[in-house]
Amino acid sequence: MELLTPYLNTVKVPSANDKVYKDECVYSFDNPETDSGLYVSLKSFYGLGRDYVEKHFRKTSEAVYLHIRRIRHEVTSPTQGDGPEKKITRLAIGVDGGFDPDMGKKFEFENIYNLVILPSFTTLPWPSAEMPQIVKTSIEAILEAPSASKLVEMEALTGTWDGETRIVSQYANDLPQLNNGKKIPPAGWQCEKCDKADNLWLNLTDGTILCGRKFYDGSGGNNHAIDHYNCTGYPLAVKLGTITKDGKGDVFSYKEDDMVEDPNLVQHLAHWGINIANMEKTEKSMVELELELNQKSNEWSALQESDGKLKPIYGPGYTGMTNMGNSCYLNSVMQMIFSLPDFIQKYYHEAETFFNQLTGDPCEDFNAQMSKLGVGLLSGKYSLPPPVGSPTDADSPGICPLMFKALVGRGHPEFSTKKQQDAQEFFLHLIALLERNNKNKVNPGDCFKFKVEEKFQCSASKKVKYLTRSDVILPLIIPMDAAVNKDEVAAYDAKKLEAEKSGKKLLPNTVVRPKINFLSCLELFTQSEVINNFYSSAVNANVTARKTTRLSTFPDYLCIQLKKFMLREDWVPIKLDVSIEMPDILDISSLRGNGPQADEELLPEPKVQPPAPVMDEAVLAQLADMGFPPEACKRAVFFTHNSGLEAATAWIMEHITDSDFSDPFIPPGTESSQFTPNAEALATIISMGFTQSQATKALKATDNNVERAMDWIFSHPDELDNVTSPAAPEYRDGDCKYKLVAFISHMGTSTMVGHYVVHILKEGQWIIFNDNKVSLSENPPKDLGYMYLYERL
Repeated sequence: MELLTPYLNTVKVPSANDKVYKDECVYSFDNPETDSGLYVSLKSFYGLGRDYVEKHFRKTSEAVYLHIRRIRHEVTSPTQGDGPEKKITRLAIGVDGGFDPDMGKKFEFENIYNLVILPSFTTLPWPSAEMPQIVKTSIEAILEAPSASKLVEMEALTGTWDGETRIVSQYANDLPQLNNGKKIPPAGWQCEKCDKADNLWLNLTDGTILCGRKFYDGSGGNNHAIDHYNCTGYPLAVKLGTITKDGKGDVFSYKEDDMVEDPNLVQHLAHWGINIANMEKTEKSMVELELELNQKSNEWSALQESDGKLKPIYGPGYTGMTNMGNSCYLNSVMQMIFSLPDFIQKYYHEAETFFNQLTGDPCEDFNAQMSKLGVGLLSGKYSLPPPVGSPTDADSPGICPLMFKALVGRGHPEFSTKKQQDAQEFFLHLIALLERNNKNKVNPGDCFKFKVEEKFQCSASKKVKYLTRSDVILPLIIPMDAAVNKDEVAAYDAKKLEAEKSGKKLLPNTVVRPKINFLSCLELFTQSEVINNFYSSAVNANVTARKTTRLSTFPDYLCIQLKKFMLREDWVPIKLDVSIEMPDILDISSLRGNGPQADEELLPEPKVQPPAPVMDEAVLAQLADMGFPPEACKRAVFFTHNSGLEAATAWIMEHITDSDFSDPFIPPGTESSQFTPNAEALATIISMGFTQSQATKALKATDNNVERAMDWIFSHPDELDNVTSPAAPEYRDGDCKYKLVAFISHMGTSTMVGHYVVHILKEGQWIIFNDNKVSLSENPPKDLGYMYLYERL
C-alpha cells in the first residue's frame, strides 16, 4: 500500500454536511451501472465518469478514487397464475398503488468496489485490511453516506404528487352539528333538490344530502351541495358510498377548497345515526373517478399514439428522459429546447470548452448543468439500441437529469417539488434562468424573444400612446364560438346525455370535439379591447381606452400557447377539450406592428403624476391568503374595478398564464422604466444589513423572490455594487412566415394532474418524446397540442 502514501494528506472523510455524488457523474450521465462505472473522489466526493475522471485529475490533482461498478440482474417474478394484474388505484406516481414505470420487474444488484489511483489507473481491491486507516474510514463513510441525489429526492418528496395525500381539516375538531332530529338511512339516498341518486354528499353540520359538482365531461351532479354551502357556510361534507368500516371516506372542505381528512368522521357520522360497522363502499372515490375520466378519454391514447405499435428510434438527439416523479413537463420542454440550433451550439458543441474553463462547483453552475444535459441528450451515448436478444419492446432507460432539476427548481415553491406543473410556466422560468446566467454572454434564449407593441387610444381625445415590452411566448385565447362543427358537437352532447340517462357510456373513439381554425385564434388576438380606468394625460383624468396589441419584431422561433385552462361559471377548473387546426406553414404578417402612424397624435407626457389607484384592501388580503402573487392581486382588483372577491378571482384564473402575471403592476396610462421591488421583500433584505440599492438589484435579478435574492447576493458579490444599467434587449427580426417544428401536448383535466409529451420534427419526420420512450410518430396529433413552436422560414 506504499502507492497510497504520497496521497494520504489529500484523502478526506465526508462529514454530515458534505454532499457525496456517488450515483452519477457531475459532468455526464455515467453512473455505477455504466460499463465503465463511476469514480468517486476521496477529496471532493465528486462522481466522475471515465470520460471525465482524467480531465478532473489534470485540473485538480485529485488522484485517489473509489471506483463503483454496479451490475443489475433481473429476477424472474413467480408466476401469478390467472389472477388479475396489479390495478392502479391511486392518483400518484412512485407510491404504493400508484403508477410504477418498472411494474412487474424485480432486480438484484451486484456491487464491485476498487480503489483507483490516477493517472496510471492503478487498481486496488476493496475491502482490504491492508489499506491505511484514513482511506478505509473515507471509503466506509462514502458508502454509508446518503447520496447527493437521495438528499434531493428527500427534499422534493415533501411535494410528491399523491392524489390521496390530504391535510387534516381545520374545521374537523370543532365542527358544529345541528340537533334537528335528522337520521340518515343506510341506503336509498337521493339528492334533496333533484332526482340524482349517485355522487351524493352528506353535509356533516345539518345532515342534508345533495348532489356534487359536474365533472368536465358532463357527468357528476347538479352542484346542489356547493350551492348549499354558499347559502349556509357549513364547511364539511362526506361522499356517501365511499364510507368504509375503518372510518375512512371522501371528505371535502368547501372552506379549504380541497379533499381533507376528518379524524372525527366516525363521531360526526354517528350524530346522524350512521354506524360505520354497517357501511360498505359502493361509490367510486374522487381519485377513482379522476383516474376513470383520464383513462376513458381518447385524448390520452391520441396524444401518446398508443393505439398503434410505435417504432423506437435511437442515436444522437433521440435520447429519452426518465420521469423523476411528475417531471414530464420538464422533460417535454427540455427536449424541445435542445432541438434548436442556439442551444445545440452553446450547450453541446461548446460544452467541453466550458467544462475545461469552469472553476466553480459544476453541480451548482446553471450553464454547467445545461451543458451536461445537452451532451446527455445529443451525444447518442445514452440512446443505444437494446442488445441482441432483448425483448423487442424494451425501452431505453434514457437519462435522469436529477441534478439539473434540483438546481433549476431550488428556491421555487413549485418546481422544487415533485408535483405536476404547467409546462408553459416552466418554460418561462427557464427563460428567466437563461437571462440571469448569461449576462454579457451569448444567450440562446434570445431566439424566442420578440418585442410586443401595445397601442392605447384615449376615448376622449382620440390621442394615442405606444408602449413596448419583451416577451418569449404568444398566449392565444381560444374562441369557442368559432367552432366550425357546432351541429355535430350538439348532436354528440345530446347522444352522450341520452346514454348517461340509460346508464350507458359512449366509446372514447366516438368523441366529437369542437373544431376551431387557428386563424380564428389569431383574429381574436388582433382585435382591440376596451380598457377602463386608463389615465389620459390629454384630459388629466381616467377614461376608457382601446388597446391594440401587435408584434414589433418577429423572432427566429415563435412559441405559441393555446390557453386551454379556465374556470367554468360554477368555478370548476377545466381544460377545454378542443381540436385546433394548426397550420404546418404559418403567416403572421397580420400581427406586425409599425409604431406611431402619420395621422396619429401622441398623448402628451403627463404634467403631474396621476393619482395612485384606490384598491379594496380586504379583497387584496383575501387573494393573497389564497396564495396568489401580490402584484397579480393588484391587477385583479384594478381590472375588476373593486367589484369584489368573486370577480377578482375569476380574473386571476383567466389571466394566470399571462407572462407578466407576477410582474410589478403599473396602471394603464402610466409607465415606469424602473424596476419596482416588492416592498415587503425589500424591507426583509435591508433588515439583514444590505443597502437599498443592493437589495433592489438582487430582487430585480430574481423576480422579487426573497430566498433567491439572498442566494444571488452571496453568489454575485462582484456585481452587488455595480450600478451600471443593463443593456437594452436586442431582438432578432425577419420574415413573417414560419413552419411548425414542435408541439407539447397535455393529457388530463388540469395543469396539476395528467401527463405531457412532445412531438418534434427531426430530419423531416415527426418524433414523439414520451419521457424515456422515443419513437417515430405515425399520426402526430397536431390539433390537440398546448404549446406550439414555429421556426421562421
